[in-house]
Amino acid sequence: MKSRKNASPHPNPLPADAERGSIFVSTWKMAIVSLAFFSVAAVALALHPLLATAQQFPSRPLRLICPSPPGGSVDILSRTVGQYLAASLGVPVIVDNRVGASAMIGTELLAKSPPDGYTIMMGYSAHATNPIFMKKLPYDTLNDFSGVVHVGDIPLLLVVHPSVAAHSVRELIALAKARPGQLQFAAGATGGGPSMAGLLLNQMAGLDVVQVSYKGNAPALTDLLGGQVTMMFDTINTSIGFAKAGRLRALAVTSLKRSALAPELPTMSEAALPGFDVRAWYAVLVPARTPRDIVKKLNVEINKALNDPAIRARLSGDGVELVGGTPEAADAFIRAEMARWPKIIKAGG
Repeated sequence: MKSRKNASPHPNPLPADAERGSIFVSTWKMAIVSLAFFSVAAVALALHPLLATAQQFPSRPLRLICPSPPGGSVDILSRTVGQYLAASLGVPVIVDNRVGASAMIGTELLAKSPPDGYTIMMGYSAHATNPIFMKKLPYDTLNDFSGVVHVGDIPLLLVVHPSVAAHSVRELIALAKARPGQLQFAAGATGGGPSMAGLLLNQMAGLDVVQVSYKGNAPALTDLLGGQVTMMFDTINTSIGFAKAGRLRALAVTSLKRSALAPELPTMSEAALPGFDVRAWYAVLVPARTPRDIVKKLNVEINKALNDPAIRARLSGDGVELVGGTPEAADAFIRAEMARWPKIIKAGG
């Protein structure tokens, strides 16, 4: 009988080194597959809260920061949008007036809020111009915020106290030139629409009218009504009533076209200063890094508000020119405003 001592247990045996290599390759492949699986699982788990948040948003009350006092245009628009959102989203929307420092107090609060969509703000013109006047802002205007929607614009109305000896823009310019540094214009905040309109008037007409700043347009208007200041560029919706009642004298509107609220009044461009164009603008903002699904949801709901017939009728009657549009359009508009005013200021020396 022949011995089977040297017989191989396998028909095609592998050398020991090859067998070890095969085992190594198999183990490596399993490791790669396992790593891929757990990486996908980890990403899914990381995204799940955001996806869930976007789908369930909102599940609690929203805070809408209004960086301006009660009674002014920013406050009126904040409450109009807030009331609609509360009804459409089914949660309370609390309007939080955080006043002062040319809207910086409310804006800083927004910048430091969690980027979850539960804190939003009604930004206005000063948001784009504050970086010109304030070199050390407590936030980065370009990078700390995202636009939700450009709500609308309101033409400004140049109004003077009835005691002022000027019944037209040309007469006001002549008076200011005769009394340099003695006339004043009230402004709710440095960098806001009324403030920039006064700056543009000084630049284009070569005047020295002194700005008197307040914490908002409402207290500025109160002082104008009391005769403490000479003039003011105020949003047309809040001052036209006083002009029609004879408590103020309206001279012109600051937009390039006449306003439906006072079609008899010329534009500043028609009256004396060709090309004069300043409007107060308003846009809803959220902190940067707010999930895009939440930004889009807020955008859709606010656009619905801006297209609601009752709201359109009420706001149009107040002189608001509603805009709406996408978050990207709102961001582009704000960046354009930030680029526009430094050029005007530089041109004026």
